[in-house]
Amino acid sequence: MKNYNLFSFILLAILIGSCEDKEKDKSDWFLLQTSQNKAQFTPQETAVLTISNPKNKTIDSVVYYSNDIKLGSVSGSSNFTFSLANVKLGYQNLKALVYFEKDSAAATHRIELVSDIEPKLLKYTLLNTYPHDSKAYTQGLEFHRDTLYEGTGNGTGAGTLTKGVSSLRKTNYKTGEIYKKVEYPEAIFGEGITVLNNKVYQLSWQNLIGFIYDADTFKEIRRFDYSKRIEGWGLCNDGEKLYQSDGTEKIYMLHPETLQIEGNINVYSGSYKIKAVNELEWIDGKIYGNIYQKDAIAIINPKNGAVEAVIYLGDLKKLVTQHPDIDVLNGIAYNPKTKTLFVTGKNWDKLFEIRVEE
Repeated sequence: MKNYNLFSFILLAILIGSCEDKEKDKSDWFLLQTSQNKAQFTPQETAVLTISNPKNKTIDSVVYYSNDIKLGSVSGSSNFTFSLANVKLGYQNLKALVYFEKDSAAATHRIELVSDIEPKLLKYTLLNTYPHDSKAYTQGLEFHRDTLYEGTGNGTGAGTLTKGVSSLRKTNYKTGEIYKKVEYPEAIFGEGITVLNNKVYQLSWQNLIGFIYDADTFKEIRRFDYSKRIEGWGLCNDGEKLYQSDGTEKIYMLHPETLQIEGNINVYSGSYKIKAVNELEWIDGKIYGNIYQKDAIAIINPKNGAVEAVIYLGDLKKLVTQHPDIDVLNGIAYNPKTKTLFVTGKNWDKLFEIRVEE
């Protein structure tokens, strides 16, 4: 009986191995590529997908996918035209499922969709200068009912992230007076904030948790776990959903109740990914994002991730009192009543009101 079981086990292993070898053998039966034979495309183009059939199999049909979303199908081995007009920027992982002679096999290929927009360099006019707490390592900044809300992190400038206290605060932006303040233990590194439906959402950096507060009382409503192991950087909202940056070129869309990620965009300027997207602000249908260590704000199309314009604010840093803990520009708050932008930086002692123009 034992010998019989051993023989059966060996036979089964041989059969499984043969099936696996058969599947592996099919991996090069078909080749998916584009007729343009290039790696990068822009939204104005179409990618013509083709199937090479070196073994001359009789192909019944081909079903095409991009990032696991079905694009369509063709009879036989006809080419497939993939329109890129409404596709988000970034890598498109293409797959062709080829049906042939009562069998099937998959072929894969990857292209990169980049921006065809040359960003405009916008100018600004400095309107006012207000006091700002020089010990505030600014991570998030947003107006709500004429009051400036700010989130800060543990930091003392120059990349030092071991001292200080993270906080959530609301202030009188004209005087710098702090109306209310929540401080975190040193283990929590505070990050970006946004206010939606009278609730303040605040991220943490690497703790993988976020916090939700009543915007009036600062009473903690609840905490939430990140649905993906990413860092928390910037946060904003469009009135319906949240947008979160994680220090890469990605900006994620989150449901405000479940806090689950529902999609993302990749930020591109021309053919280049723009990484280190930091503090975010939603203004007139666009995402304004600080680019970490660049002292600049990128204006991003939230539908596809294209950078449409840039505001360079490096000159403002020269107007701040220089001290050992001063760090980069970070903090964007739009006041809808004055239609002006308020910007500051990590451990800056000034808050600047500017008007942006082409």
